Amino acid sequence: MAETTQKAAAASEVHHQTKVGVVVSDKMQKTVVVSVERTFAHARYGKRIRRTTRFLAHDEKGECKAGDLVAITETRPLSKLKRWRVTQVLEKASVAPAAAAAPKSA
Repeated sequence: MAETTQKAAAASEVHHQTKVGVVVSDKMQKTVVVSVERTFAHARYGKRIRRTTRFLAHDEKGECKAGDLVAITETRPLSKLKRWRVTQVLEKASVAPAAAAAPKSA
């Protein structure tokens, strides 16, 4: 009897992955695209390699904007490609990237 309750308690403690990345697109409703960068050593040569992965994350409040640094957590499937949820906005973008890049013409 005690064995089954321990197994049930262990099964309920699910540890979800968390990642930190930058919002690259916020054009969808309640969804943002988060770019997460990782570095690792090449298996043979040992050189550090940088790889970027893009995740679709659920943003319920719609508070994330492009350029924000956010923390995302793995969750159940919310749609075909969306399996992550924005848990925290760590740093707001100082200036919108589109406004800064567009030159003013006279």
